[in-house]
Amino acid sequence: MALNETGYGRDRNPIDLIEEIAHRNDWSFDRPGDDELTMVVAGTWTDYHVSLNWRDDLETLHVACAFEFKVPDVRKNEIYRLLGQINEQLWLGHFDFWSQEGLIMYRHGLMLNGSVATIAQCDALLKAALEACERYYQAFQYVVWAGKPSREALVSSMFETEGQA
Repeated sequence: MALNETGYGRDRNPIDLIEEIAHRNDWSFDRPGDDELTMVVAGTWTDYHVSLNWRDDLETLHVACAFEFKVPDVRKNEIYRLLGQINEQLWLGHFDFWSQEGLIMYRHGLMLNGSVATIAQCDALLKAALEACERYYQAFQYVVWAGKPSREALVSSMFETEGQA
């Protein structure tokens, strides 16, 4: 295994693996630097803006998956309640609301601590982010656009249909 300038040994930059995944899925992406990649991924309900950053000093690959919501001031408290209720259910990552940018964002990090990232790990990181956004997007919509209380919005969005009609 080759050592880079900081002494961290790895065969490949994890961002290279993310780029391979983006190619494989035909996702458009931009790679402004060796340790950063951004892409837009079409979801069922909206497009997700995905940003991945490699922090060599932390040996961590960070994913942020955002979707824009213009949250009226009167709904912000309910959005914060919904975030808390959703985050209680998540095993991996968490949701944040960046009020100045109007972004609701899922964030998670893959800590490697001296090991080498695999394409399966990078795939799982992306999958967890996109699945969380898809799963809870409608709850955010119910709170913002339908004016529902957070608990009701969460219950409505968690309803899963089984079987076929």
